[in-house]
Amino acid sequence: MLPQSSPAAFPRRHDLDWLRVIAFGFLIFYHIGMFYVTWDWHVKSGHASGAIEPIMALINPWRLPLLFFISGVALRFAMDKTMTRAFLPRRAGRLLLPIAFGFFVWVMPQAYFELLAKGEIGPDLWAFYRDYLDVDFEFSILTPTYNHLWYLVYILLYTLVVAALLPLLRRLERPTETLLAWLSASAFGWRLLLLPTAPFLIYAATLVPYFPTTHAVVDDWANHANLLTILLIGWLTAKSPVFWAGVVRALRPAVLLALTLGAALLAARLNWDAVRDAEGFSWLVGGLRCIFAWATVVGMVGLAQRYLNRPSAALRFLTEAVFPYYVLHQTIIVAVGFWLAEQALPLGIEVAIISITAIGGCVVLTEAIKAVPLLRPLFGLGRRSNGEKLPAPAPA
Repeated sequence: MLPQSSPAAFPRRHDLDWLRVIAFGFLIFYHIGMFYVTWDWHVKSGHASGAIEPIMALINPWRLPLLFFISGVALRFAMDKTMTRAFLPRRAGRLLLPIAFGFFVWVMPQAYFELLAKGEIGPDLWAFYRDYLDVDFEFSILTPTYNHLWYLVYILLYTLVVAALLPLLRRLERPTETLLAWLSASAFGWRLLLLPTAPFLIYAATLVPYFPTTHAVVDDWANHANLLTILLIGWLTAKSPVFWAGVVRALRPAVLLALTLGAALLAARLNWDAVRDAEGFSWLVGGLRCIFAWATVVGMVGLAQRYLNRPSAALRFLTEAVFPYYVLHQTIIVAVGFWLAEQALPLGIEVAIISITAIGGCVVLTEAIKAVPLLRPLFGLGRRSNGEKLPAPAPA
């Protein structure tokens, strides 16, 4: 087993702190976008249409892989700082409190406004809350629910899986480093950009067609395969100097590949009615999405490593704020969206209102939560105000 690296060998990873903030920022605007597309969501704008769906579809393949890759890296650094016996209770407590609070309190308004918009319930919030908590009461949606907090549920589950696999993962460190050196040594980084997509291509062919995304834990097998795999890749590569050096060398090819495949997928999306019935075309698109997702992750990680690996006051503020922003944002969007749907405002004014209130609401509520010790753990904040920092990799 490789010796664990000292903190001095891996100083803070400001680039991944920034990338985590950016990834969650994308998530907030993605959920604002869900108010305006025709896809199923909690509430809908009167302006909802297919106009931005091609762009949303282009974000879909990589937004969660990026988030879970970063989560895997962060998990590795966190687990290396302390013994597993001490780490697991602390991590479980930090995740379970926001999950439980969201399940019983904060996420409830999302179900309320969704069912109110559908005409299934009356406006009496407290009467609905009693029914919301009654597992035998049937609505058209599952209640009680954790909705967007599924990410916290999955991170908790995957943390337990990684802890159970820890002896095996430690034994894999040296062969993984050898493999990463081989992947990173190829001309133009082609091995690093293509070969890690192999498991995702297999999942796309064997699991994705049969297990649609549910975020319900027990039947979400394609999602589990994809997200746990990318998290494990993040965990295994977190402290690999050859991997991070290889990412920098492969940066230009990664960006070029991501842009090329993104353009191809966008063209396919815009002409879907004409091409979807072609034999094998859906399989081809599924495969291209896997390669596009990984190339985008490598490209974004490489760009962050090159341009964002520096501290700042803004980063310190946002690193602490990103957890409560994540917990808060969707309920704000749904509540404001429900109100806006009844106002028949012009599109530009409506977009401005929902964007400003979503971001402003997160900022104002988080600052209020920071000041109340009893509320802090319910939104993922620790006792102290300094945010978690990710160490940086040793130079190659």
